[in-house]
Amino acid sequence: MADESEVTAAEIARLAGVGRAAVSNWRKRFTDFPQPIDGTDTSPRFRSAEILTWLEDQGKLGAESARELVWQRLADSGSDSVVDRVAAAGEYLAGRQPATDLDKRTREALDALAADGGAESAFDELCGRFVTANWRTMAVTTPELAEFMVGLAAPLGGSLFDPACGLGSVLRAAAQAKPDIAVLGQEFDAPLARLATVRLAFSGADSTIETGDSLRRDAFPELRADAVVCNPPFNDRNWGAEELAYDQRWAFGLPPKGESELAWVQHCLAHLRRGGRAVLLMPPAAASRRSGRPIRAELLRRGAVRAIVQLPAGAAPPLGLSLQLWILEQPAEQTPDARVLFIDGTAGLAQRIDEVGWPALRERVDPVWANFVAGPGTVAEAPGRHTVRSVIDLLDDEVDLTPARYLRAAADLDVTALRTTQRSFAKLLAELAELLPDVQPTLADASPKATVSIGELQRSGAVSLRQQTARMEVQPGGEGLPVYTARDIISGEPPAGRIAAEAACIAVLPGDVLVPTVLTSAAAVVVTEAGAALGPHVQLLRPDPNQIDSWFLAGFLRSRGSLRFASTMSGTRRIDVRRVEVPRTPIAEQRKYAAAFELLARFDATLARASNLGHELTQSLTDGLAAGALTPAERSARKPAT
Repeated sequence: MADESEVTAAEIARLAGVGRAAVSNWRKRFTDFPQPIDGTDTSPRFRSAEILTWLEDQGKLGAESARELVWQRLADSGSDSVVDRVAAAGEYLAGRQPATDLDKRTREALDALAADGGAESAFDELCGRFVTANWRTMAVTTPELAEFMVGLAAPLGGSLFDPACGLGSVLRAAAQAKPDIAVLGQEFDAPLARLATVRLAFSGADSTIETGDSLRRDAFPELRADAVVCNPPFNDRNWGAEELAYDQRWAFGLPPKGESELAWVQHCLAHLRRGGRAVLLMPPAAASRRSGRPIRAELLRRGAVRAIVQLPAGAAPPLGLSLQLWILEQPAEQTPDARVLFIDGTAGLAQRIDEVGWPALRERVDPVWANFVAGPGTVAEAPGRHTVRSVIDLLDDEVDLTPARYLRAAADLDVTALRTTQRSFAKLLAELAELLPDVQPTLADASPKATVSIGELQRSGAVSLRQQTARMEVQPGGEGLPVYTARDIISGEPPAGRIAAEAACIAVLPGDVLVPTVLTSAAAVVVTEAGAALGPHVQLLRPDPNQIDSWFLAGFLRSRGSLRFASTMSGTRRIDVRRVEVPRTPIAEQRKYAAAFELLARFDATLARASNLGHELTQSLTDGLAAGALTPAERSARKPAT
């Protein structure tokens, strides 16, 4: 899979360690300089691989180019797959492959990369680039998730097995946690197994990785490991249900064809020694699907299920699902402890792992699990967070192991915060009454005022009009320059997007009036602070303050009457502000209207905040009453509903 990434002139300058003017000069001087494939005349974009090859041939590569150059040489795979070439690069860096297996330029690029930060760091960077380029088609176990799962399997014994090891992330985490452990893995995809072998070679681990289908062609039939940690494939209906119907691994029941995850559960348990522990990443449906009820019930009866942990979404692919960790044990000879720990890793935190953070998640889960292992009876229930339930309570008609089913709603409520919210809401309501301007009807016999179009004002110099024409990559949040988009203007919120500080852009100034080019209802904002840029699909009007008041202009642009000058397209309206007409009014008279329009804009913004805060207050009060944290106060009389 070749990397079709693109670079801008500014990025070329950084790669070569020169100024942007030098890149423009090269385009003029050298006839063999690569041609643009996208962008505009002022902001062209080039194919990354072509640029790197040209820079290398010209001897113009800067210090930062080595990383990109190595990846481009590996991505330009020819007859080999990218993963095979990345593995070959790792074998070369680890000293396990003859230098002749890679071309001279690739070896030189690898040597330069290794000299910069070490051979293992160089290989990790290449693996990370490979994962980034293929994340849509690979179920990757991130290092953070691998470390978390291995930690839950602790204390580690002498061996750990991963029957679906992929890139070897789990095995590597185990080797780093316990250097003297023997790690064993099996991977269906031979190139991935090769890559995992190289990753473990750098760590010096005692490792064995076999290739093949773990369920159909078990490479370790006699293995009884101290721990099994696995991120198995999900929703695989072709896992071999018919041909494996009489397999001895199904000690807890024959997995239905649509329950491949329960086949993996039993495969992992079959490779555990007595008392050994398994940690599996599972889809939430595996805890509740009716077809899997008999196997879940048998796992519970025999003490194989120890804990179920609900993870935030984004912990692993599929990223939109809140996955689960099943912590299992191969039941010992003695009577098992008939209790199961349920933990919700999102309660009180956030719904996505990038918002929660792995340290906060582990702080939530690890101590509770450690206390449960030490003595299940000592774990006190934390409503909404974790609970311990008897197996007898779980063996109902559903045998549903979803944590939320057994966690009582949290009754704790921050009363001080609630009171603060109530006061803020009351303050906003009081402000609303003060923000409505005093108005009066226009006299019936008053003659209509003469109007002037914004196009005429533009031609006379009273207003200037600008739009962003250069290509602009707006990122949601993060570092960079704030940029106004059409969404920001329609919502009335501050600019949420960001662009690179050095990007070609139009700066907005206090007093500028911004209008989207396409909208469903009239919208315009007056800029009050500097420091932001004009985004795509937005028109900027900059009035001469001695002739046109900004709030006066914005007020008429926010009126529904301005839409009369718009053309309808597919249910939306494309605004041409030059056609919008405003009254031809002296500046002193404009300022009277401007004061009223500004008050109305503030009223609208305050009303939106009051609405959001009111919904939040309603939900908090509802939750508090339902959870028992609040009690309705007595009232002398209740007004009937109308």
